[in-house]
Amino acid sequence: MASKAIELEVGGRAVRVSNPDKVYFPDRGITKRQVVEYYVAVADPLLGALRDRPTTLKRFVDGITGEWFYQKRVAKGAPDWVETATIKFPSGRAADEVCPTEPAVIAWAANLGTFD
Repeated sequence: MASKAIELEVGGRAVRVSNPDKVYFPDRGITKRQVVEYYVAVADPLLGALRDRPTTLKRFVDGITGEWFYQKRVAKGAPDWVETATIKFPSGRAADEVCPTEPAVIAWAANLGTFD
């Protein structure tokens, strides 16, 4: 059964965490909320590596033991404060990728099941 969504304040922004009690790491019982809180705690060093760089998200929507996929394009319904950068593929096609600029973007991506 899904748990009720919550909002976390991250750098002055409200970040919605859907189903915060969903277990993402079953061997340790680590929940989605704990994953989001961890990424908020380490957001500054992460942004040192990722800030202003187009980023493909590797999403594990059913937790670390489930299927994963790469999401190249920013998710529909992303908050307006999630900045993007347009990249072009060798095929000539383009995509708007997430461009992390602040801790709230890291938290938002973690809520989508992005671990690496």
